[in-house]
Amino acid sequence: MKPVDTLNLPADAVDPADVMDVPLEGSSAQPASLRRDLMTLVKARMNFLVIVTTLLGMYMAARGSVGWMLLIHTLLGTALTAASASVFNQIIERDHDRKMPRTRNRPLPAGRMSLAAAHWIGWITGVVGVSWLWVAVNPLTSLLGFATLVLYVFVYTPLKRSTTLNTLVGAIPGAIPPLMGYTAVANTIDLAGLSLFAILFVWQMPHFYAIAMIYRDDYAAGGYRMLPVDDPGFVNTRFHIVLWSLALLAISVAPRMLEIAGDGYLAIAMLLGTIFGGCALQLAASPTRRDARRVFFASIIYLPLLLAALTLNKL
Repeated sequence: MKPVDTLNLPADAVDPADVMDVPLEGSSAQPASLRRDLMTLVKARMNFLVIVTTLLGMYMAARGSVGWMLLIHTLLGTALTAASASVFNQIIERDHDRKMPRTRNRPLPAGRMSLAAAHWIGWITGVVGVSWLWVAVNPLTSLLGFATLVLYVFVYTPLKRSTTLNTLVGAIPGAIPPLMGYTAVANTIDLAGLSLFAILFVWQMPHFYAIAMIYRDDYAAGGYRMLPVDDPGFVNTRFHIVLWSLALLAISVAPRMLEIAGDGYLAIAMLLGTIFGGCALQLAASPTRRDARRVFFASIIYLPLLLAALTLNKL
């Protein structure tokens, strides 16, 4: 792979990692902007993926219909727990967010929300979310939610400034929600549930490495040790993107091997994995902005299509 020093990206490019953050304008705390600030603080749109994957886990575990009350309790508790993780993440990173163009207009670094208010929101959503899961769903799902919160806030967040392994660690809490949905129904962890965890875990690696590759300068300015920041030629980064994309192709067959999805799912998984792997190989050969963006967009197209195939071809 040919080394390259920069992708020469425009400084005003929008970071795909924050496409779920609502853009904010101005600094006054008018009612409409307060609503947007709250949505940004809890990363409402980004956490929509958490809800979708949790719902998928519930569906794959069900051997019949899922009761509406269990569905509501699981999704509500999971959403509150995910919101808490997002809030505490932004509390910890507020000073670093001020240094990055894509995050400096968030409510905390921009000064539109007090630190005390953010703490209240974080604690209330976290305590209520984990407790709700314990009481209304089951202790196992609650413990998984608590583990997600702790890993994301107290392990992954500080590691972002100390080691490039942070992406690997951060993918763990990012992959737990479908397992939470699974345990909400099955009340156990088995290979079928773990296969959902594994798919989402592996998918995150090339997805976030591509983002970090595109926005290396932004992450460097914020003091974050993403792999591309310590990899000026992107050689290691491109190698990891290819490696994880191939691993994704391999792990995506697990639902068929475990007989929780049919041959139709397998065919779609192989097709999607091959296309995604091809994008990764193209990036390895030609580390341009267009190729890095292609991997990112391929990843966000890949996941919903794979999940849809898994849902429609469930055995």
